[in-house]
Amino acid sequence: MTATIHKGAPVQKQEKEQAQASELKASARRAMTRRTTWVWAGRAILAIIVIGGWQWFTTEGWVDKFFFGQPSEIWNSLVDLFTKGTAFGTIWENLWVTMQEAIYGFLLGTLVGVVLGILLGSNKYLSEVVGPYIRIVNSIPRIVLGSIFIVAFGLGVFPKVLLAAVLVFFVVFFNAFQGVREVDQNLVGNVRVLGASPLQVAIHVTIPSAMTWIIASLHTAFGFAIIGALVAEVLGAQQGIGLIISQAQGTFDPNTVFACMVIIAVITLGAEYLIALLEHTLLKWRPPNRSEAQAI
Repeated sequence: MTATIHKGAPVQKQEKEQAQASELKASARRAMTRRTTWVWAGRAILAIIVIGGWQWFTTEGWVDKFFFGQPSEIWNSLVDLFTKGTAFGTIWENLWVTMQEAIYGFLLGTLVGVVLGILLGSNKYLSEVVGPYIRIVNSIPRIVLGSIFIVAFGLGVFPKVLLAAVLVFFVVFFNAFQGVREVDQNLVGNVRVLGASPLQVAIHVTIPSAMTWIIASLHTAFGFAIIGALVAEVLGAQQGIGLIISQAQGTFDPNTVFACMVIIAVITLGAEYLIALLEHTLLKWRPPNRSEAQAI
């Protein structure tokens, strides 16, 4: 009888601990749900205040809607864009042109930025040789580069892709470069002692360690790709959202300008969501940070 009691006590204790752990997880999930609800409620309230205040001020005449537009008129412009189209084709055709330019520029700038960032971050000699030239190019105003690309390559897609790639490149390059410099050199040394080749060190140590920096730069980089495509289209294009904005600016139509900004904002938020999914997939090995740990 005594042996049975002693044997059952640890089992009961383990069950009690499991029940407590389950209750803690359930409590954390409820707290996270409440926090998410309050966050979305706050966002909705802020949007109502900003948009409602904007509509009110322009209706009352405190803010001149000729210069700053009006939410109701912006909505009407959105409807017109998607139903009546533009002088340069349907809104979908123009949006597709801009997205092509932004996506190709994003991919090109990211690829070159990652490769050069890792290469220069891993090789001090190359960094000292090439570094000053990268800083010189980075100091050139982007609008000047856009004008040069337009003059050199015409009004097609290619110069827009180049300008978008340039903007993306510098964001990704500096993050990749710094990420490589932050790699634990003791770990690199230990791997080399075990006989790893430079390529194996890069694949298994340097790149994974720098990936956090690289992925973090992508959140900003896609927005810069959109900016590059739009700026190049404003400078000269045959189609695109930037061309629509440029025409609306020329006819003093702020509502269409804001309507195009709304479209671009929606696209950018969607891309941000996809990049967050990519980050979650590629960085599963990373221990959760403080904010993430509190949500677990």
